[in-house]
Amino acid sequence: MDKELLYLQIAKDIEHQIRTGLLKTGDKLPSIRTIRQERGVSMSTATQAYIELESRGFIESKPQSGFFVTYTKRVLQSPTTTEPVSVHGMEEIEDIIETVYNNRKKCDTILSMGTPSIELLPVAKLNKSVVSALRSLPDSGIGYDLRGNYKLKELIAQRAMMWGGKIDASEIITTAGCMDAIAFSLLSLTKAGDTIIVESPVYYGILQLAKNIGLKVLELPTNSITGIEPDALKKVLKSKKISLCILVSNYNNPYGSCMPDENKKTVVKLLEHYGVPLVEDDEYGEFHFGNKRPSNCKTFDESGNVIWCGSFSKTLAPGYRVGWVSAGKFHEKISRTKSYHSLACNSLAQEAIANFIENSRYDHHLRNLRRTLYNHSLQFLRCITEYFPEDIKVSSPEGGFILWVEMGKKRNALELYDKAVRKKISIAPGRMYTLQNQYNDCFKLSFGMPWSPKIEQGLKTLGKLIHEL
Repeated sequence: MDKELLYLQIAKDIEHQIRTGLLKTGDKLPSIRTIRQERGVSMSTATQAYIELESRGFIESKPQSGFFVTYTKRVLQSPTTTEPVSVHGMEEIEDIIETVYNNRKKCDTILSMGTPSIELLPVAKLNKSVVSALRSLPDSGIGYDLRGNYKLKELIAQRAMMWGGKIDASEIITTAGCMDAIAFSLLSLTKAGDTIIVESPVYYGILQLAKNIGLKVLELPTNSITGIEPDALKKVLKSKKISLCILVSNYNNPYGSCMPDENKKTVVKLLEHYGVPLVEDDEYGEFHFGNKRPSNCKTFDESGNVIWCGSFSKTLAPGYRVGWVSAGKFHEKISRTKSYHSLACNSLAQEAIANFIENSRYDHHLRNLRRTLYNHSLQFLRCITEYFPEDIKVSSPEGGFILWVEMGKKRNALELYDKAVRKKISIAPGRMYTLQNQYNDCFKLSFGMPWSPKIEQGLKTLGKLIHEL
């Protein structure tokens, strides 16, 4: 058979398997080498067949992971760019958050988690790192650690080079998780009555923290793909006195947006020009599905105006509570605030994580975790196309483990939540992620748990409930 027709025939056979459901969205395809052996063709012919399928949207290549089926019977629409209007109040979301947390205990299909499942984390290897830390620390980790683990700081600074960060280990302040890093930044640079700006929707923990400190929160229009709108930011900075900005620039929770480099550069320059500090929450940057980690706003910071915050809570060990802040020109202020509020850090947990990273286990774990989460995202999107109504809009993030679903104004997410809990399914209503009376038709799904028939059945049930609304 002609070589050109041969690769097309292989592509046609695989396409048929995809269209008939023999190969489903999210399934991993055989390697090019396997296709070559099974079909008795050259590597170039097998490669060309996959290139043909990829060009037609049936499959997608992920570096170091292989080829995955991405075809869906219908194209999902992205959520609309948000348009926050006016501050509404805190009381309602506090009640919703408490209800969601309490009801999780009653549910056996949890689709609302804010971290990957423990089952996806390297528990046994971390246990070995803890034992090693007990042996290596001079006081077995029971003494005060006033300055933070310097070895860990060096490793954090080295890893920052992957996204163009020029961080010195001496600039890093270790904290008990990322929320502590953000809290120390707010306490150091704002006072009660000040106004800060955030994305919308935004992680509810940031909203709770800001309101607890007595800050006013201004929510900015946000695109589910590209993040905050720079023009909207510029308009606000021109017209209002803003004390600080908080952004989750990579794979925002709960929206999934990732700001392009040009937007990051623009935002950094704008905030620097108006003298507004930027607190960058970088909890999710390591969860990229492509072959390259995205940059941060900190990448483009030349004046020390960007305060880079992160932790190992999402990627490695939620309970260890190990985070950090690289505070730029605000280092002294934030360091002093940290000493007032927490004095010391968990020396044992810091040493254990440093050992884990130092022994090259961290990158291996991250590669496996990213591969798994990407596959889960495809499975979730397949189920949404199959089981949810056709007018549903859903984010399609290039990283992270969160999906944002917009049902349309005729449907209410709190009503859906109540019905879902009765079926022992937990979701996160969109109203949790704003101080304003909005996102009542939206909810968040997490695909950070092991994929199983039970999860698919939960999504199928959820789709049926949405149809009934």
